[in-house]
Amino acid sequence: MAKAGIVSVAGLVWLLASTAHAQDTGRDFCADRPGKGTPPCVLDAGRFQAELGLADRAWTRGGGTSSDDTSFGTLELRLGLSDRVEGQLSWNAYERIHDKDRASGASATADGVGDLGLALRWSLKNPGGDGVSVALQPFVTAPVGSDQIGDGTWLGGLILPVSLPLNADWSLALSPEVDVRADADGSGRHAGFGGAVGIGRSFGPVALGVELWADRDEDPSGHVTSASFDLTAAWTPPALKDVQLDASAYVGLNHDTPDLELAVGVAKRF
Repeated sequence: MAKAGIVSVAGLVWLLASTAHAQDTGRDFCADRPGKGTPPCVLDAGRFQAELGLADRAWTRGGGTSSDDTSFGTLELRLGLSDRVEGQLSWNAYERIHDKDRASGASATADGVGDLGLALRWSLKNPGGDGVSVALQPFVTAPVGSDQIGDGTWLGGLILPVSLPLNADWSLALSPEVDVRADADGSGRHAGFGGAVGIGRSFGPVALGVELWADRDEDPSGHVTSASFDLTAAWTPPALKDVQLDASAYVGLNHDTPDLELAVGVAKRF
């Protein structure tokens, strides 16, 4: 069932890509992928964009245990609603988490689909992402995910994406976030906050970036701080101005963060 769902999602994206008609736009192609930060750019009204995480895997080792978290078919759909507002829908088609106690050999596995994310991105300045660009992005997640994969309750938050050009080639991006999360014991909700700061540079059709990401989870059962150093790369083929291929690597900076996470994906604007 999971493999069929992944194939269906990927097939739908590429079917749309093969049948859509190109439209003129004054805005540069701008994808949410790759990286953990959020860009402030907004699609032109009426434009549609699909972004697909083909594969994502994270490895965690330490304390006598190991954990492997693998995802396929993470899909984000974006639609320009007006000159300054876009709507977003996101969903993870399949995730598998495998935990193992290396001393005893005992292991546990959970797999299934993720929750459904809904968001609006409202540009406050420069919706095309050029120059100093600022946006607000409120979001909610609906509890449609499988047991031990989804959060099991409605959650939400707010992101403030910002980008600033440093010169003709370099840019700085910030995306502070605050949100409401589910308690680990399922009894309530608590606050969480964090975000990413990154620097990027374009080399023609190739864009490279580095970022620092941190997150603070205020769960009553125990506060957790996660942090990573991230490397990203994206390529827009010269002959396909509305297509992007990307790869990223996230290196954990403390024991509460996966040691290494690798991801590859694609984005297509219609």
